[in-house]
Amino acid sequence: MQPRRVVITGMGQISPLGIDLDSFSSALQSGTSGIRKIESLPAEALPSPYAGEAREFTGNIADFGEVGKEQTRSIRKNLKVMCRDIQMGVAAAQRALQHSGLAMGDYDPVRSGVIFGSDYMMTLPEEFDKATAACLNDEGEFSFEKWAEKGLPEITPLWLLKYLPNMPASHVAIFNDMRGPNNSITLREASAGAALGEAMMTIARGHADLIIAGSTGTRVHETRTVHSFLQDPIAEGTDEGAGQCLPFDLNRRGMVIGEGAGALVLESLEHAEARGAKILGEVLGQSISTGWNADRSPDRPTAIANAMAIVCRDAGIGAGEIQHINSHGLGAKQSDWDEAAGLTKFLGELANKTPVVAMKSYFGNLGAGGGIVEVIGSLLAQQQKMLPGTLGFTTRDPKCDLNIGCEPQEISSDGVFVSLNFSPQGQASAIAIRGV
Repeated sequence: MQPRRVVITGMGQISPLGIDLDSFSSALQSGTSGIRKIESLPAEALPSPYAGEAREFTGNIADFGEVGKEQTRSIRKNLKVMCRDIQMGVAAAQRALQHSGLAMGDYDPVRSGVIFGSDYMMTLPEEFDKATAACLNDEGEFSFEKWAEKGLPEITPLWLLKYLPNMPASHVAIFNDMRGPNNSITLREASAGAALGEAMMTIARGHADLIIAGSTGTRVHETRTVHSFLQDPIAEGTDEGAGQCLPFDLNRRGMVIGEGAGALVLESLEHAEARGAKILGEVLGQSISTGWNADRSPDRPTAIANAMAIVCRDAGIGAGEIQHINSHGLGAKQSDWDEAAGLTKFLGELANKTPVVAMKSYFGNLGAGGGIVEVIGSLLAQQQKMLPGTLGFTTRDPKCDLNIGCEPQEISSDGVFVSLNFSPQGQASAIAIRGV
């Protein structure tokens, strides 16, 4: 059976650059950063007071866009069992559906589904305040022997539902009566591309006509932020330089933490044309690859090069046909070196010719949420026919011999771009999309 063509008909995003497409696009085109001093956490206790916070997203029902009365009641009722990651993911999905012009009843529920990528979701410490206090002995020390009898009864019965990584896909499917394929993928930063690729293949092989593909994540969180500063190469310091994410730049200090979510409405071409939908782009190819060395350490350059080769093969294009690469561009030295090595291996003599943009320079590392937000950034750039420059890029790292632009450059609206993301563990995902 000939695979069906898969197109994009709706976009929604929640990011440090706003919660609507216009503000997001304007920020990219004007070179406006969403990285600022942290407001949601006690910044003075952290090695750096800067982050890309999605400040416009408050979790209020208004943040979910123009939702109908029945859906409003359902979403509002369930907000109490959604952590912030889940709330952002659901809001991005609802906004993508609204942008596509779809409403309840416009699609066959059993031929419609949801596939979402996410990080592992961490509990807020205050969830266990009462339970922990109930287990203290006379010396004020925690006693595990008291946990079953005294601690567990103090935990909210629905606590776990707030933090399960499959809940974004579950909530979106329930709110919109989508009974078809439903899946959740947790591969850190590679989650978005993997989810989008799985959604594309599900429609292409005829198992669904319509899928919401999304991803959500955060590094701005009472517990996750501490983990990030302990585990990841963070740009530290209290000066303004610590608040700059500078991918591939010689003077970069490390990644900047952020939060956000993105979602795309994917349809088979026939389904989209039948309802007269506006087509925003076509997903041509997908790939995911993992690279490991003999000593079990990640081989990210190989994973990146393989993912790029596979996505182009899947899309039926050559490396020379790529309009631009929306890179992972973390802004950490080893990560950028590995990415440059993988892209150079794949591109060969085209390495310093193919335009590369790093949108994390605008909003930091959104974790699993970043990949689809970046895809939306590329689609909006094609609509504007102007690819934004990598923010703050001034001095090329000699080990990153790529065509990183600091200034906006004109592009066509119908070119093919590749979005690339990878995890510290060596998992890389890539998506090839043609604009219209």
